[in-house]
Amino acid sequence: MRLLPLCLATLAVLPPVLAGDRVTGRAFATRSEVAAQHGMACTSQALVTQIALDILKQGGSAVDAAIAANAALGLMEPTGSGMGGDLYAIVWDAKTKKLHGLNGSGRSPKSLTLDHFKKLGLKHIPAHGPLPVSVPGCVDGWFELHGKFGKLPMAQVLAPAIRYAKEGFPVSELIAYYWGRSVPALGRFPGFLETFTVDGKRGPVSGEVFRNPKLAKTLELLARDGRDAFYKGEIARKIDAYMKANGGFLRYEDLEAHRSDWVEPVSVTYRGYDVWELPPNGQGIAALQMLNILEGYDFSKIPFGSPQHVHLFTEAKKLAFEDRAKFYADADFMKVPLSWLLSKDYATQRRALIGDRASRRLEAGHPPLKEGDTVYLTTADGEGSMVSLIQSNYRGMGSGMTPGDLGFCLQDRGELFNLEEGNANTYAPGKRPFHTIIPGFITKDSQPFLSYGVMGGEFQPMGHVQIVMNMIDFAMNAQEAGDAPRLSHDGSPEPTGEKGKLPGTIQLESGFPYETVRELMNRGHGVGWLLGGYGGYQAIRWDPKQKVYFGASESRKDGQAAGY
Repeated sequence: MRLLPLCLATLAVLPPVLAGDRVTGRAFATRSEVAAQHGMACTSQALVTQIALDILKQGGSAVDAAIAANAALGLMEPTGSGMGGDLYAIVWDAKTKKLHGLNGSGRSPKSLTLDHFKKLGLKHIPAHGPLPVSVPGCVDGWFELHGKFGKLPMAQVLAPAIRYAKEGFPVSELIAYYWGRSVPALGRFPGFLETFTVDGKRGPVSGEVFRNPKLAKTLELLARDGRDAFYKGEIARKIDAYMKANGGFLRYEDLEAHRSDWVEPVSVTYRGYDVWELPPNGQGIAALQMLNILEGYDFSKIPFGSPQHVHLFTEAKKLAFEDRAKFYADADFMKVPLSWLLSKDYATQRRALIGDRASRRLEAGHPPLKEGDTVYLTTADGEGSMVSLIQSNYRGMGSGMTPGDLGFCLQDRGELFNLEEGNANTYAPGKRPFHTIIPGFITKDSQPFLSYGVMGGEFQPMGHVQIVMNMIDFAMNAQEAGDAPRLSHDGSPEPTGEKGKLPGTIQLESGFPYETVRELMNRGHGVGWLLGGYGGYQAIRWDPKQKVYFGASESRKDGQAAGY
């Protein structure tokens, strides 16, 4: 009997036992890819995935399904999305065999000036309250996408979200966790507790049925009166009145003037695959810059998770993020030297700066004088069209500013402006802020290969690169590519003005061997860990030979990949 406490103590320090050994695939894979012929939807909430599939089965396009899913996510996952935020999308149109990009991000209020921030003595725009609020671009993005690629009436597309808002839905586990964390931070702002709590005090717990009748009415208004109800009608007037009453600057005129922009996606070739992102004001080209640098190394001889893999990835990230801090901004206010940043010659120059040890001092490149929390979803339909869509309020549920009876919170994306004069991303009225959310797409031989995205703030370019490398360099399938352990790096300068502290810290998810950790430290890297900072991934892969979609969903979220 004396040995029993000792045995129990020994068991207490043993590593956790992992169940679920798989017969096929990588040991870290949570499941197989989902295969289907006629349609596919991958979202971060299982009920939402079913909504998207239902829309496809009703004859809707991939765009219809994506809009229906996004509307429902604003209800069921308000911790990362909502019509008070912005939207970006890349659409593969099967008819024209072409990619289309949509920048659905909003601009800063015209009545708010840089001088106002100076008078307040602010060096950074606060995360919450009225000051970081910019025009919500999400709804206009829906209607732009629908006008170009939609098939079903908008009332039919929005009907599932309206029904769930009225009748209620059971909140899933991870969303409940983040919802609960948001209430203490945002509950002080008018309208928030009345809209997003069960009893005026707390967020819903896992499995608890939650209703948002205010949001149902707003969605019904959009279904009936269209896009202008939000930007020129009743909703715009209510937002205007709310902001005036609560010290905000967003006005009816800002909403009325808003427009989304159709943009040309940009790409680099990575080992025969064309990887596509949208141009700034987003950060997608950081992923392309990293891939250009990493293409110069032979990863067939560098194992996944090895010290050299992690080291080269981190150094490429550091170099790309120096340029990200200096050049990425609203192209209407700053000429971004895209062709130079994405050139192979420039990548070669930057690659030469990578040595065997962690870099401690880097600078952005110098262009030639002639060139001046989030949700991701993807859908695919029976005609071969695919949508890569990402949407966010920025920090979790947003600014906390929750207009009256509308049922949604306004975003705090304006926090990402720089308040120092003379920078590409310096605040100005009517300007789009630097954006973190980025949809991704890969084509091969002018055919779609992968529609994908990884949520997670500044982690997103790092997440995109890891997915691309996992599939192309390390021969993983779409589900394995998302399940594989991830790494992040913190310490680079930011477009908001933070200077950065290199070498920074590599944050490794569990799954990397200690030998890798030890060797990275020997090379001068700081090494640490994160809780929940490695993003949320969804993807659809197209197999042109078998004419089959393969779907993957993030094991770190509450989502689902499903098809028919």
